[in-house]
Amino acid sequence: MSAATLTDHPLLPRIEVALDGIRPYLKADGGDVRVLGITDDMVLRLELLGACGTCPMSPMTLKAGVEESVKKAVPEIRSVEAVNVATALQPAGQEGRPQPPTAVPTPN
Repeated sequence: MSAATLTDHPLLPRIEVALDGIRPYLKADGGDVRVLGITDDMVLRLELLGACGTCPMSPMTLKAGVEESVKKAVPEIRSVEAVNVATALQPAGQEGRPQPPTAVPTPN
């Protein structure tokens, strides 16, 4: 969906109101969100900005906070996805398979 089409989307004002309700919490932690598009099958695509883009808690924040708020205000939206969410097992910028933590010896 092009940017011009997005700005004309009838759901965008309601989505922005829902996002504005949670933005203070995101901004308190140095983050924010930006709407990138709404797919034909009603998936809201977001970009997580600032600290939210690399925070290991972003997947939980996205589902429990952002998606729940948006879907409550705009039930037409089926789901919310972020294009830049790092998974809890794979930190941002890490390639390959995540490695298990290495045990650190404790002094006796």
